Amino acid sequence: RKAVLDACGVKPGMTIADIGAGTGLYTRLFAEATGETGWVYAVDISAPFLQHIQARAKQENQRNISCVLCQEDSVSLPPGSIDIAFACDTYHHLEYPSSSTASLVRALKPGGSLILIDYVRIEGKSSKWVLGHVRVGEEGVRQEIEQAGLKFDARIEIPGLVENYCLRFVKPAE
Repeated sequence: RKAVLDACGVKPGMTIADIGAGTGLYTRLFAEATGETGWVYAVDISAPFLQHIQARAKQENQRNISCVLCQEDSVSLPPGSIDIAFACDTYHHLEYPSSSTASLVRALKPGGSLILIDYVRIEGKSSKWVLGHVRVGEEGVRQEIEQAGLKFDARIEIPGLVENYCLRFVKPAE
């Protein structure tokens, strides 16, 4: 988890969007890392996950978290509102990757970044589950995100990630 946070480059005062926040594991870690002057949006399509995150944030007195119920084709965040978008094992779930990614690009501030962790999908190498569950491999993901307007920055090696890769993209400064 620490290596993932380090890869994201989170600093106090930043605004982070945890896209596909799920149970909120990274949401809570980002809230701690951004501190009292930062903010974290837990973005998910599942209201029960967001209710869980809200309850847990209240229990842990984390007041810098907002839950955002997104649409299937949009992250539902205001334009220019986030420094970092983080998506862990989420991208392959997007039913409308083009419009979802376009909305994410709009939400990023100029110079903001997308950190994306997803499953390695290689015909003949990946597990049956991955091949049946993950719609596109790393190169396809990279192409889709670059077509949406982000610039590929780096493939980040994170110790402990075996079936996953981590990519960083940056929104060009306007």
